[in-house]
Amino acid sequence: MKTDLATIKAKLVSFEKNKNLPGINTIAKLDCFTRHIVDSIKRIQLITDIRDKIQSQDSIDVTRNNFNPLKAAIYHKQHGNIDEAFWLVFLATHFGEDEKKTKWRWVQDVYSGLGGEVCWDWKKTSIDPNSFRTWLDANKSILLQRGAFGNHRKYLSLNDSHTGMAVATYVNWIGPKHTHHDLINTMQAKTGVSPHVLFDALYKSMDAVFQFGRVGRFDYLSMVGKLGLAIIEPGNPYLHGATGPLTGARLLFGDGKMPDNTLNYYLQELGEHLELYFGMQVIEDAVCNWQKSPDKYITSLTA
Repeated sequence: MKTDLATIKAKLVSFEKNKNLPGINTIAKLDCFTRHIVDSIKRIQLITDIRDKIQSQDSIDVTRNNFNPLKAAIYHKQHGNIDEAFWLVFLATHFGEDEKKTKWRWVQDVYSGLGGEVCWDWKKTSIDPNSFRTWLDANKSILLQRGAFGNHRKYLSLNDSHTGMAVATYVNWIGPKHTHHDLINTMQAKTGVSPHVLFDALYKSMDAVFQFGRVGRFDYLSMVGKLGLAIIEPGNPYLHGATGPLTGARLLFGDGKMPDNTLNYYLQELGEHLELYFGMQVIEDAVCNWQKSPDKYITSLTA
């Protein structure tokens, strides 16, 4: 399936013939929405490029200024250390990337123990999450001077126990053996191997992880799937509890009061029609960015 601008636009037009889309009923709005879909496709391509490249040992060097936890996760995956890969994705999701300023600084600082003698890798943290919380509390003033949460996590704070509690409850969610594949296999035994059904079961069970609401769970599990750590993929955009994506969906379908579950179904139909890799995340991301300026394209890609 081609993912160029003209092909996506033609697909949207053909879908609109059967399902009214008032939100893109002008040339400007159609063009703007199409461009945001292409932006979202490009963002996912950046992740799959990381996944498909052989990562060098430099990628796990936490002293490097350009440390990227997703590249480090793939290095660990490629060397059979799946638990460390999952853990790095969790840290990357929890803190997020401060794209404009400090990038992955907080992930780097916390994971490396601020470059000290303690490295908070999965083995040490999962065995003793209380010590991690103690370390975090003792060093939060230093961390606050050096980094910031990413856009999707900007309402969190280091000035309380949120991060420590998130880590402790994540460890509990993974289970007593501290093995991510045990969790996946246990869930798969209940649900079967469908990537959508398994994603949904994990999404619901992740309610046990503190401060991982709708956005945190969706982003974390989607990244796990895109990086190939587990064969999972969102089967719908999970609009319940959303803000920007829900506003965008209502604008697209021209009904400010349409129930979340109805909009979920309509966006599923649109995603299936567009035939995109990780289509539900593409659509969720695109409607969120598009609704900010529906008829004037402002790129959501970062340099």
